[in-house]
Amino acid sequence: MYFVDASHFLYGGYAGRVWSKERVFVPTAPGRQRFNVLGAMNAVTHEVVQVVSIDTINSWSLNELFEKLREKHGTDRVALFLDNAGYQRSYITLYAANFKNVELKFLPPYSPQLNLIERLWKFVKGKCVNGKYYETFNSFSEGIKKCVAECHIKWDKELRSLLTWNFQDFCKTKKSCAL
Repeated sequence: MYFVDASHFLYGGYAGRVWSKERVFVPTAPGRQRFNVLGAMNAVTHEVVQVVSIDTINSWSLNELFEKLREKHGTDRVALFLDNAGYQRSYITLYAANFKNVELKFLPPYSPQLNLIERLWKFVKGKCVNGKYYETFNSFSEGIKKCVAECHIKWDKELRSLLTWNFQDFCKTKKSCAL
């Protein structure tokens, strides 16, 4: 079971925490290039399978993610929880998922709190982007790829606390709630 979403990291300056008695100048990146990461986070181990792009994330990116998941799990059942982005509901995506035997489960609209990977993206931005200076776009993108790939090992204890399955259920009966 995986939670899937994309995050778009901007190559620029981000202040994490700032407090100073005197004015301090911190180097920042010159541009605003985007580094896009489409991730599928394992709900139990928090390991992330990722597809990266500097152009865009679209249905073909999801198809590539499906291929990586199939390589990892062989013929085992794979279920993905996704939000309702247009490219995630496109004909190409639905066809590829059916062809590769990947089960897609869509979360209710406007409910990012139900997608655990949203919490992971915020965590990664805090650890790898805020208050960090990368001299080149390549070092920036490599730093993010490495952070996403290793976060389930390096910050295991923090992630276990952050990525819990404690969702509040407002339904009075189980029949009226469908997730």
